[in-house]
Amino acid sequence: VKVFGNENNLAILVRWIAHEMFHYRKYLVSDPSYQNRQVILVTKDLNMRIKARTLGFEVQDYLSDKVIEDADLLYTGMHNVPADFWETHGDGLLTKKELAHTIYQVQGPLCDTFHVNGLVYSDELGLDAVVLKTAPGSAVLHTTVDHTHQINAIFGIVAKNREQNFALNLLMDQNIHFVTLLGQAGTGKTLLTLAAGLEQTLEKKIYQEIIMTRVTVPMGEDIGFLPGTEEEKMAPWMGALMDNLEVLIDFGNRRGDQHKENGKFKEAQTPNDWARSATQDLVRARIKVKSLNFMRGRTFLNKFVIIDEAQNLTPNQMKALITRAGPGTKIVCLGNLTQIDTPYLTEGSSGLAYVVDRFRGWNHGGHVILTRGERSPLADYANEVL
Repeated sequence: VKVFGNENNLAILVRWIAHEMFHYRKYLVSDPSYQNRQVILVTKDLNMRIKARTLGFEVQDYLSDKVIEDADLLYTGMHNVPADFWETHGDGLLTKKELAHTIYQVQGPLCDTFHVNGLVYSDELGLDAVVLKTAPGSAVLHTTVDHTHQINAIFGIVAKNREQNFALNLLMDQNIHFVTLLGQAGTGKTLLTLAAGLEQTLEKKIYQEIIMTRVTVPMGEDIGFLPGTEEEKMAPWMGALMDNLEVLIDFGNRRGDQHKENGKFKEAQTPNDWARSATQDLVRARIKVKSLNFMRGRTFLNKFVIIDEAQNLTPNQMKALITRAGPGTKIVCLGNLTQIDTPYLTEGSSGLAYVVDRFRGWNHGGHVILTRGERSPLADYANEVL
C-alpha cells in the first residue's frame, strides 16, 4: 500500500491492515487445511473493501444493522384500496357518525394488510380514512379531517395533496405521540410540522413550547468552530426553520386581513385568534433550538419536539432522542433517505428507517411518505433528473 502525505495513525493503521491481509492470504494458501475454506472480509469501509478485493479476498458489507435492503420497500403509511372495496368488504358493515366524521367497521382479506394509524384511500370511492383498530380479518376506519379547505387550515396553511392532508391529520392527533415524515426536498415536511406545532402551542395550548434539533453533519467541508451560546452555535444549521417560520408568520399576520369576495370586502373567517396577532418575537419565544450533543439525561414534558434531518442519525442516536419524551410530549422526525451525509450510514441502516420499521402499527405512532413536491417546478425537476 502506498501512503501519500504525512505518516499518521490512520495511514499506519491502513497500511498495517493491508499488510496483514496480504500475509494472511499467503498463509491460507500455504496451509493445506485452509485451502478449501472461504475467507470473507466484512467491513463498511469502502476503501478497505477495494484494497481487499485487489488482494483476492471476498468482501461483504456489514448487514446486521440494515433494516431494509431497498429504500423503495420502506413502509409508506398509505394503502390504496380497489374500487370494489365496499363490495368485497361490505359484509357486516357497521357505520357510525361522530361529529363531522364517519366510522366504518369492515371485514375482508385486505384488513390483514392494514396498520393502525395508516391511511386507507381510494380516488374512485372518494375514501380517505385512518385505521383506528385492526383484528384478524377486520378493521375500524375513521374518515380524515379535510385540511385542503381554508376552514380547516392549520396556522394559515392548507394541505395541497393527499399526503400532506394525511400528515396534518397525524400531526394534529393528540393520541399520536410519534410521527415520521419522509419525502424528497420541497414536499412540505418542515412547513407542515411547524404549522401544526405552532397551532397546538399558541392556539390550543396543548404543548408548552416547540423544541427543534438536528445532527450537525455538514454536506461539504466543515466550517470549524462557531462562537456564541448553544442556540447561536445551532443557528447556521437551522436555516430551514427560519425560512419556514417567515412563511408561517406572514400567513398568520394576513389571516385577519380583509379580502375581496364578489366585489365586496369581507373579513377573513378563521378560528385562530392567536395567528392574527402573532409577531415574530412571540412565535420565536415559543421555539427552542437545542443541540443533539446535550440531550442525554433530559426529560421533555408537554413539548412538541421536531428532529430535522433525521436520516443522518444512527439507530442508537435515534433511541437516545426518542426516550427523552415524557408525559404529554410528541416527537416528529423529518428526513429524506436520499440525502444522507453521515459517513458509513446508508438508506438501509439509517436511524430514520429503523424507527419507521419498529414503530409500524403502534397505536400511538404514525408515518407517511410525501411524494409530491410543492416547492417549485425547478426543485421538482431537479429531484427527477439529478
